Amino acid sequence: MKNIRNFCIIAHIDHGKSTLADRLLEYTHTVAASDMEDQVLDDMDLERERGITIKSHAIQMEHEIDGTRYIFNLIDTPGHVDFSYEVSRSIAACEGALLIVDASQGVQAQTISNLYMAIDNNLEIIPVINKIDLDSAKPDEVEDEIIELLGCKRDEIIRASGRTGEGIPEILKAIAERIPAPEGDPEAPLQALIFDSVFNPFRGIIAYFKIVNGTIRKNDFVKFVSTGKEYHADEIGVLKLTMSPREELSAGNVGYIISGIKSSKEVRVGDTITHVENPCDKAIEGFEEVKPMVFAGVYPIETEDFENLRSSLEKLQLNDASLTYTPESSAALGFGFRCGFLGLLHMEIIQERLSREFDMEVITTVPNVSYRVYDKKGNMTEVHNPSGLPDITLIDHIEEPYIRATIITAADFIGPIMTLCLSKRGELIKQEYISGNRMEMTFDMPLGEIVIDFYDKLKSISKGYASFDYHIHDFRESKLVKLDILLNGESVDALSTLTHVDNAVTFGRRMCEKLKELIPRQQFDIAIQAAIGAKIIARETIKAVRKDVTAKCYGGDISRKRKLLEKQKKGKKRMKQIGSVEVPQKAFLAVLKLD
Repeated sequence: MKNIRNFCIIAHIDHGKSTLADRLLEYTHTVAASDMEDQVLDDMDLERERGITIKSHAIQMEHEIDGTRYIFNLIDTPGHVDFSYEVSRSIAACEGALLIVDASQGVQAQTISNLYMAIDNNLEIIPVINKIDLDSAKPDEVEDEIIELLGCKRDEIIRASGRTGEGIPEILKAIAERIPAPEGDPEAPLQALIFDSVFNPFRGIIAYFKIVNGTIRKNDFVKFVSTGKEYHADEIGVLKLTMSPREELSAGNVGYIISGIKSSKEVRVGDTITHVENPCDKAIEGFEEVKPMVFAGVYPIETEDFENLRSSLEKLQLNDASLTYTPESSAALGFGFRCGFLGLLHMEIIQERLSREFDMEVITTVPNVSYRVYDKKGNMTEVHNPSGLPDITLIDHIEEPYIRATIITAADFIGPIMTLCLSKRGELIKQEYISGNRMEMTFDMPLGEIVIDFYDKLKSISKGYASFDYHIHDFRESKLVKLDILLNGESVDALSTLTHVDNAVTFGRRMCEKLKELIPRQQFDIAIQAAIGAKIIARETIKAVRKDVTAKCYGGDISRKRKLLEKQKKGKKRMKQIGSVEVPQKAFLAVLKLD
């Protein structure tokens, strides 16, 4: 056990975690040269296409240093703020972390928040400056930033390059020397922490765990503590590039267990596995429950696909514990689910995965955040969906979630970023120089304002140089109103939004204009209105497609033409009463891209 090292790789998005992991696997001959490819651990097509890591990936390497054979369990983590829950779970399964900083970009917002997460878990940090082979690299400046951030010595920082492989032997040596071996007693009762799970259509659910105490052998009778279910361990093993079965695993190891579990409800990330005959006294403290930031309705395009959507979401939740969902129904879209996501990228990825992995085409409604609504008696209810808002006469006040946002940027972009944040009702808390030309700004902002397009705008006005990180700070009272969209007087609940009083009129007007472009013309006029309560604040009309019924009347009495037009008018009137307006899928998504 003294030769086992468990570590993860943490960094800001795009600082080269996966590339560095590739070099480590290559150097330790874990992956054969014929199997080697870029981002070798990222097994989803989506990850390769976008060049980002979405899931944490665990793999075991063996390497000899100065005559001692070490076992390294590496977990490569995502860098994007929407997948920070993956990072927190990976950190819980490790004793050390490689903190990677891009030599050309320096310390960024996500670097700092991931670092604090690792420090809270008492991990040993090994700082690495990556991409030193770039022409734009500034390793000396970045070293100063790391020393200021970590308070470490200059000779503890390793310079490396994920592309050329420079510095890889030094990193492996540092892992062996600086990261402590896992603590635990192989003879004690079994205690293993589940940190991830995947669904396999042939073998059921495969759970990934880290053994804290005890030893597990093949065919042992084990129990999952929080669900109380008991199973036989049909197969256990370690995670190489593919799964590699073993007869037994003892304390300190990271591995997987297959026990023919069919239902996703029986496996919880953060649960403890123990033996049935000799159980442990108490469960390991798991991870804190994840709190979704953004809520949106997800509906199947065909109503009969509702049950298929439910099972697809169940399987996805196994692999992505930060997804939450509850059933709901909508007058416009039928039955579906109200899903909670960690951010807009997370929502987009889930939609894409539903389509690719489960062949489920879905309609997603306008994303919104959760509000606290207080009635006149002082009772509080949480509202995730604008249509769930109580009657306006019963509401005393509404509170919305505020976030504490940290933005790190070059000093040249302070003006435009300040304007953007203040236009989103932000308040500047503090700003300070980190080093040289780099500045850290802290804002308090309403989460509802940044949910839709804030991140994209921030990236474009700062030419990609600003980095952004946030956490929920508190709830504050706000003057919010429910904006309804009416088509021919009928409210479309899937397009309702809660918005601040100051933005309501402009938002309503823009939405009506956008819907006028997107909704196809019918045989009758369609009135698109934006309303707050009973007050209409904006209106657009889609003109009817007219058939020229008088074409066959040339010459003759005018009353013949009038008779035909009256007949057409009656038909249009009847059609308007029974005709329904189809809202295309594009219209629901257009709200996200109003600008």
